[in-house]
Amino acid sequence: MMALSGGHTIGQARCTNFRARFYNESNIDSIFAASLKSNCPSSSGDNNLSPLDLQTPTTFDNNYYKNLRSQKGLLHSDQQLFNGGSADSQVTTYSSNQNTFFTDFASAIKMGNISPLTGSNGQIRKNCSKAN
Repeated sequence: MMALSGGHTIGQARCTNFRARFYNESNIDSIFAASLKSNCPSSSGDNNLSPLDLQTPTTFDNNYYKNLRSQKGLLHSDQQLFNGGSADSQVTTYSSNQNTFFTDFASAIKMGNISPLTGSNGQIRKNCSKAN
């Protein structure tokens, strides 16, 4: 999951999806937050877009992880990957070693080739942590 989050090195998010982060949270670089406010006012501009990776928004690289280390993650869920928890070390690894990120990302993508169980062979769980 950590490697797949790096897919956010490319793409954009709508203001409505990240506004609360830079108006309400403290684990964000103040200059970065101020720059976002000009494009995403507190009560308008819901459809305005900002890049998920401010350094290289159209390049697949490890700058997404570097942004997280600098408290410049656009989305709340992204910044939680580097916020004093157990994932910090992996973010640090990916931010300093692009090849490790690339290798892990490629391996994680391969999991998408796993065929899900369907019909009577599968089960939609009412509670994800246990079988029905």
